[in-house]
Amino acid sequence: MLDVVWLIPAFPLAGFVLILLFGRRLGEPRSGYLAATMVLGSFVVAAGAYFDLLSMDEEERSHIETLFSWVPVSSLQIDMAFLADPLSITMALFVTGVGFLIHLFAIGYMHGDANFSKFFLYLNLFILSMTLLVLGENLLVTFLGWEGVGTCSYLLISFWHQREPAATAGKKAFVTNRVGDWGFMLAMFLGFEAVGSVSYGALNGAAEEGLLATSTATGIALLLFVGAVGKSAQLPLYLWLPDAMEGPTPVSALIHAATMVTAGVFLMTRMNPMLAAAAPEASTIIAWVGAITALFAATIAVAQTDIKRVLAYSTVSQLGYMFLAVGSGAFVAAIFHMVTHAFFKALMFLGSGSVIHGMHEEQDMRRMGALRKFMPVTAFTFIIGWLAIAGVPPFAGFWSKDEILLFTLAERGPALYIIGIVTAVLTAFYMTRQVIMVFFGEAKWTSHANEDEVAEGDEEHAQTAHGEFKPHESPPIMLLPLVVLAGLSIVGGVIQLPSFGFIPKDWRHKLEDWLHPVVEAGEAKITETSAYDAKELLALLAVACAVAGIAAAYAIYARKVREPVEPQILADGWKYDSTVSAFMGGPGRRVFDAVAWVDRTVVDGAVNGVGRLVSGTAGEVRKVQSGNVRNYAGVLGVGVVLLLGWFVIGRGVL
Repeated sequence: MLDVVWLIPAFPLAGFVLILLFGRRLGEPRSGYLAATMVLGSFVVAAGAYFDLLSMDEEERSHIETLFSWVPVSSLQIDMAFLADPLSITMALFVTGVGFLIHLFAIGYMHGDANFSKFFLYLNLFILSMTLLVLGENLLVTFLGWEGVGTCSYLLISFWHQREPAATAGKKAFVTNRVGDWGFMLAMFLGFEAVGSVSYGALNGAAEEGLLATSTATGIALLLFVGAVGKSAQLPLYLWLPDAMEGPTPVSALIHAATMVTAGVFLMTRMNPMLAAAAPEASTIIAWVGAITALFAATIAVAQTDIKRVLAYSTVSQLGYMFLAVGSGAFVAAIFHMVTHAFFKALMFLGSGSVIHGMHEEQDMRRMGALRKFMPVTAFTFIIGWLAIAGVPPFAGFWSKDEILLFTLAERGPALYIIGIVTAVLTAFYMTRQVIMVFFGEAKWTSHANEDEVAEGDEEHAQTAHGEFKPHESPPIMLLPLVVLAGLSIVGGVIQLPSFGFIPKDWRHKLEDWLHPVVEAGEAKITETSAYDAKELLALLAVACAVAGIAAAYAIYARKVREPVEPQILADGWKYDSTVSAFMGGPGRRVFDAVAWVDRTVVDGAVNGVGRLVSGTAGEVRKVQSGNVRNYAGVLGVGVVLLLGWFVIGRGVL
């Protein structure tokens, strides 16, 4: 299967082309099933490639499949080539696997939409772009996919572009990501200047062999991090991600869980030898940006009332955890948390979509409550996702988050560790708050006249102030992905179990062993540290923090021992977004106008002025060329006389 690894992007490409040509004729639901089948085909090929690599010796687990020479320009020789190794195949597996489940969910969720076929056209194009990103053998192929997912995010976030907030959110995502793309491009240029290639093998090889100056490696690493900050929504460029909620819920799951936002973490892991060769301050910057983003987003999530925006800020926070891991040299832990996050966050986003579907497009959690009675499958699976993200053992999120905290304490010290622990408490708190507000407590969607009936179980007669109303469970095609993702959120942690005494040795560190050839250069070694010796106690502390967060939310929102304190400044996201918007629309706009004036008047003016000078001079000189032979003869005669005079008088020939 390694020889046909190109089929992984080829299947969604085929789906895109077929829906583009025949989508209207296929209609609903056949275009959706076609798109889902193409992604399933990619998953099957990725699984086959995984087993092929698994059958090889560790040092041989890397295969490059070259399709053609893409950019043959002098010394710049770039192939359209795919790299199949443990990292890229791991990414391809959960991108296509979770992507397939999201496609299935979308078939039910988008039922009746006038642009049903177009939606799946964009979804297949998105999966195509993401597989190009993770399978690229060089930075340029990755950049092709990088730009592809950026374009698709614009198309999908603004899919319902008739709504002004959706159109604005799409533009914000597109523009913000361009800032990160600037860093990615500069990193490519610097890498080519230093090594003469943009191939991962050449760049990482040069870093490992000490052929790059520390300043060059640091520059490449930090510029790539700028790109990662934009794509993976870290401070200061995170602000596009919460607004991406304006897109259909399957888009939110696809962008926030398994694909686009994880691209930055993948890129930094792919280039881990470059980080290892860079100055230590580069990793310190990455760790601090990740930790501050994680805490910042978690504080905002505690006061959100939109069911999807809570999950959006949660995603920003969890991505911060992953960058904290990258900055602490815990690349395996970063990928581990990326995989488990794909499971439980896709589950929760799709679960929120199921709630919105059953609540007739209602997204305000203050108008929900007691929905477990009406949506038992959605509630049960969502609760599993909640336990996973809250860090409750043995659910998947506990294992990956605990490993990040362990590396953080061992490599970065207590300050960043405390930030990570506080973020974990807040995560357990706001996710418990969401579960209680949506699935438990009183039914806030009923009218006052019927609240008592619903509380007593007479749901059949429930009404809202808007008329007859009854929440309902989603159809089976929407519930199946929830059940599968719930199962993965329970058992997903087995891929990287720690060295605890009660865990058999053969079950430990499976993902670490698998990724070892890729991350060996940059992975931190912490087995000799005091933090590692106390890993069981640290795990118990993490569990205690999760329980504390859950208990606090339960006491406030379920038992109502006190009124919730939800400062407006947190609901407004610390006013960061509004401040940036005010600056861009005010002083920033004037600065940009001034820069445009300088460019138009001074820069272009100088260039155009030179052009006009040359043109004017040529016009005057051209007048000498009259086309009259007698004039030419006269000029020639005058020239001869002048030459003779110069020779006779000036040179003294006579």
